Amino acid sequence: MVISLVITQKRISKCKTEYREKRREKQADARENKYCEVLKGSFLTGLILLNFASGVLLYHDQYKINRSDMSILVIEDEIKVANFITKGLQEEGYEMEAAYDGEEGLEMALSGDYEGIILDLMLPKRDGISLLRELRARGIRTPVLILTAKGTIQDKVIGLDSGADDYLAKPFHFEELTARIRSMLRRSTVEKATQLEVGDLVLGTISHKAKRGDNEIELTAREYSLLEYLMRNADRVLSRSVITQHVWNYNFDIESNLVDVYINRLRNKIELEGMSRLIHSIRGVGYVMREKPPESEE
Repeated sequence: MVISLVITQKRISKCKTEYREKRREKQADARENKYCEVLKGSFLTGLILLNFASGVLLYHDQYKINRSDMSILVIEDEIKVANFITKGLQEEGYEMEAAYDGEEGLEMALSGDYEGIILDLMLPKRDGISLLRELRARGIRTPVLILTAKGTIQDKVIGLDSGADDYLAKPFHFEELTARIRSMLRRSTVEKATQLEVGDLVLGTISHKAKRGDNEIELTAREYSLLEYLMRNADRVLSRSVITQHVWNYNFDIESNLVDVYINRLRNKIELEGMSRLIHSIRGVGYVMREKPPESEE
């Protein structure tokens, strides 16, 4: 009886030991499986991040490759400045060419196929303003950004009136230059209607000619840009700040009357005696183009 009891206790003890060992093995297996799952998850996460990073790089490279179809001509007599701009924009993905005097720049601009031109004004052999006017006179509509040390309001007005699409004074930040180039090229590639109409005023966006009734209207390049913007936004009140940013592409100076001066010029051309007013002043806000005058007109 005693012997049987001892044998039974040994078997129970052995069973408990085996149970504990199996339990430890299961716990170890569970920990191992959990660790493997963690490693697997980390690996998948790393793989996803790697693919994402590769995708970003691929997109960036593709973006730069797409830009390589856009060629820009730099006309600048200071070789260091020309090289700085050329190398910087090449890194942005643009195809670049450079000319170092006005005559060479005019020849390249007339013979080449460029998406944009960066033009200095104080050039040897031929100044930038006469070069720009010659391009426009020959029907070359390539967007032109003037980049010059001449930064007075009068200089800007002359440059923009001569046919420039944008104006940036030296010294300049390269980030601003690239932003202006992107904006200039973006505007030039947007499809536009070939004819705009507000009342009896008609503007041809290809010919850049305006007509009201039987009267043909001659416009400078900047007058055309302003009139086009007003007509594309007919019945919409536009502040002076918004007009400046879209037509001149720089921030509005509250002390400047540039917008008012050009609005007055347009009115003198499209609102002759006996004609109804189309450009209306909104007190404390800006201007709106519409056939009928608004109640809040000044």
